[in-house]
Amino acid sequence: MLPPMNEIVDYAYHAERVAARRIARRDGLPELQALESVLAAKAGAQGLAALIEARRQAQAAQDRRRTARLARQAERRERHHARHAGQTSAWRAWFDGSARPNPGRCSIGGVLEGPDGQRLTISRAAGEGSSSDAEYRALIAVLEAAVAKGARGLTVYGDSRVVIDDMQGANSSLLAEHRVVALALLRQCGEVVLQWVPRHKNPEADALSQGPNG
Repeated sequence: MLPPMNEIVDYAYHAERVAARRIARRDGLPELQALESVLAAKAGAQGLAALIEARRQAQAAQDRRRTARLARQAERRERHHARHAGQTSAWRAWFDGSARPNPGRCSIGGVLEGPDGQRLTISRAAGEGSSSDAEYRALIAVLEAAVAKGARGLTVYGDSRVVIDDMQGANSSLLAEHRVVALALLRQCGEVVLQWVPRHKNPEADALSQGPNG
């Protein structure tokens, strides 16, 4: 028994549809008839119905894997949201760095705010290097300030994906020296959340990082 024509169309591969159109033009056949002929030749002794059923099962298995993968991703997002979203840490910090040119003279900016209205700003030159060096030095500066203030429980915001990703496991060999220092400081601050933000949500640290070289 032949499978329904809509299933033949649905489970035909792109290359088979292309071949069917070529045969239809050459032999003056309806395209669906040509496609059925192409798939029947592909099926061989197993028969067209068996070929379509095998492809149906393969597609269903692929769909199940995709659904499971999406469910795992959603579960991870939910866990992350439960840990971090809507939870304001006792201490918050923002950092930014710049290099002019890149690489060139580095300057850094940062803000540290505490639960009782404490507030500290950082704006200074930071040697020579790339923009990533500057960003990391800015992160280290706000972490040093947090440790000096005895901060416990800290959310740190920055607009450098390079630095945030590196701290969260990217582990660039070029940034290893900075990362070792920053991780050592993190361990002194208790629970710490590193959060990437777009540049327009990091305006004060950005402005402070421009000061020395402005």
